[in-house]
Amino acid sequence: MESVVAIAELAHVLGDDLSLAGLLAYAVLFVPVWWAWVGSTFYATRFDTDELGHWLLTMIEMFAVVALAVEIHAGLGSASAGFALGYAAVRAVLVLKYYGAYRTVPEARPLTRRFALGFGADAALWFCSAFVPAPYRFGLWALALAISFGTPLSAGRLHGEIPPHESHLPKRFGLFTIIVLGESVVGLVGGAVEQAWTIRSFLTGTARLGVVFCLWWLYFEDVDGSRIRAAVERDRTGIYQEWLYAHLPLAAGLAAAGVAIEHLLTAPPASGLPAAERWLFSGALAVCLAALALIHYTAWAKSDRGGTLSTGARLGSAGGALAVGAFSAGLRPLVVAILVAFVALVPVVVDVREAYARSRSPAKGL
Repeated sequence: MESVVAIAELAHVLGDDLSLAGLLAYAVLFVPVWWAWVGSTFYATRFDTDELGHWLLTMIEMFAVVALAVEIHAGLGSASAGFALGYAAVRAVLVLKYYGAYRTVPEARPLTRRFALGFGADAALWFCSAFVPAPYRFGLWALALAISFGTPLSAGRLHGEIPPHESHLPKRFGLFTIIVLGESVVGLVGGAVEQAWTIRSFLTGTARLGVVFCLWWLYFEDVDGSRIRAAVERDRTGIYQEWLYAHLPLAAGLAAAGVAIEHLLTAPPASGLPAAERWLFSGALAVCLAALALIHYTAWAKSDRGGTLSTGARLGSAGGALAVGAFSAGLRPLVVAILVAFVALVPVVVDVREAYARSRSPAKGL
């Protein structure tokens, strides 16, 4: 989980600069950091072994991620070459892992060959970009990421031939999500220790904690490996890819929400909430809810088990979060906190009502 350290560093970067430029830098750097973790995770769910060579490569990968995290604070500036080299090292380790799987798992060779070649081109472009001046360096980053994302997206039925483990994959994503969600709790605690303990600050913190709880509920309501297994059995492996890529905006939104919570708790309680903090919190929540809507849709609606009302509730609440950001100018932090908590609570209530209705309905076929 060393990638979480890099995400925590990205959160600090965003916390130091809430401007549009700071938000853009956060988003640009978040994508390769998250994708590095995804690459390692998907390999592990298919080909993980206890061999010495695998553990040595994993150790090298950990050092590379740490090196990448060190360069994040100036990842689009003076340290961009170091960031590129760190990321190239992470991807090169992944290529070596797939080469090892190519040699030892003959039935997986069409998939491992494809991934080794695609991710190898990705790593090579990142390495070369370190020796190219900006802004051309960033153009190579974009090209490399396009190749890297396109490699599994265009693999088609190869995913079904060697599917990810139906229980390990959701567990790994769930663990990653709850750790990133923990950044919101860290932000809550960090903001609380800087505030005088009053009824107003207590209520503000409670409302923010309620938002964190709602996001936790909405995510873990849909973590179930049987959905992935069912998709593979029905040759609908695109479903789990949609489920996968929806975690990118979710993770980015959760980490940004943690930054926003800390800033909101340290804002002057008797004056209107500054626009940057207001939009960061409402925007991060909207992104999270929209991503959760897609995850819910792939987990339930595409499995022919209904759930469209809950999906709509998540999307509607995402719109509600943006409305709070747009129309709460001048409102105090406590009022904004209560409004946002109410918006996040709506899809939870809908989920509970749907679960109750399913439990009361007669089973099919009886």
